[in-house]
Amino acid sequence: MRWAWFVARNDVAHLLRHRETIMWTFVMPFVFFYFIGTVTGGFSARGSADRPDPIAIQAPANAGFLVDDLARRLGKENFAAVRPATAEAFERYSRRLVVPEPSSGKSFTDAVLAGERQTLTFRSRSEGPSASFDQVRVARAVYGLVADLAVSRSRNETPDAAAFRALDEQPRRITLQVVSAGRRIDPPGGFEQTIPGTMVMFTMLVLLTSGSILLVLEREEGLLRRLASTPIPRWAVVAGKWGGRLSLGLVQIGFAMIAGTVFFRMRWGAEWPMVALVLFAWAAFNASLGILLGNLVRTRAQMAGIGVLSTMILAALGGCWWPIEITPRWMQSFALTLPTGWAMDAMHRLISFGYGASAAAPHAIGLTIAAFLIGALGVRTFRYQ
Repeated sequence: MRWAWFVARNDVAHLLRHRETIMWTFVMPFVFFYFIGTVTGGFSARGSADRPDPIAIQAPANAGFLVDDLARRLGKENFAAVRPATAEAFERYSRRLVVPEPSSGKSFTDAVLAGERQTLTFRSRSEGPSASFDQVRVARAVYGLVADLAVSRSRNETPDAAAFRALDEQPRRITLQVVSAGRRIDPPGGFEQTIPGTMVMFTMLVLLTSGSILLVLEREEGLLRRLASTPIPRWAVVAGKWGGRLSLGLVQIGFAMIAGTVFFRMRWGAEWPMVALVLFAWAAFNASLGILLGNLVRTRAQMAGIGVLSTMILAALGGCWWPIEITPRWMQSFALTLPTGWAMDAMHRLISFGYGASAAAPHAIGLTIAAFLIGALGVRTFRYQ
């Protein structure tokens, strides 16, 4: 094992000195996290108490307390209301609420209290059910404000912030409690889908390109023949090559998990140790596959083409690019015949749908067995020249 560790350590150091490896291991996954996660965030599930959806409010500076109270009510609807200082900053938000400036010259609050009709405008860059639900939540906040105004008037009270707080503190005679009838059924979206999908895709991409091409390059330049003349046994050479690629995959996965947690507030769920185990098995599978393909191809160009093409196809069909749950049933079944489908199904079960560790055990075992079998083929097909 001392020889295997020596080979693995030198392979990792050599790989990490390449700018291409650094780019596709550390930089590009982070870029994909941000752009794809942001773009697809509009298709994700509704905001939650610990992760509210940002919404920008554009209102005149003298709008009055009604705008502040509206922002508070939006917070109850799992929005994080902000009032950007400039129009440019306001336009950056995907959810935007415009409070008009009354034509009468009064403030918005005074105009509403005087009975003048005011129209709020809600804009969203999202589409589909998520946008419709956002509109419902905004409407609930506005209707709640209108209802409290009506109650204050019926009591001959002067509507103000204190009166609204007093109304909130009163017990409700009729309450509605909504709970899920079972496990979550809506597919993950935004960063919850993008970060696991990007991790799975880029781990395969790096290990089937940089990892495998290095093996082909060493064979072309005669470096493996030099190893053949050393006292290092054949099995130690193959184990070291495998261990180097496994280490590179684990470095990439570890960086992606830390970056996703710190910069994008990714939550890995209560079963995060099982998540780590599945990703370890995924890295081992790709390390074995990279060794096997590096033994079978003849040129670097062949390996680059096979690595990129196979990764893109498997990523698309396995659910790395979009939640496989939104596809037809036959495609969901087909994804489970692919290694990327195993990894993504395990990620969704553990992170998004709240299953226990045992639900992903078959996936981890399957990937481990596949890594062992492909690794055995890699040992049999390994050649020094």
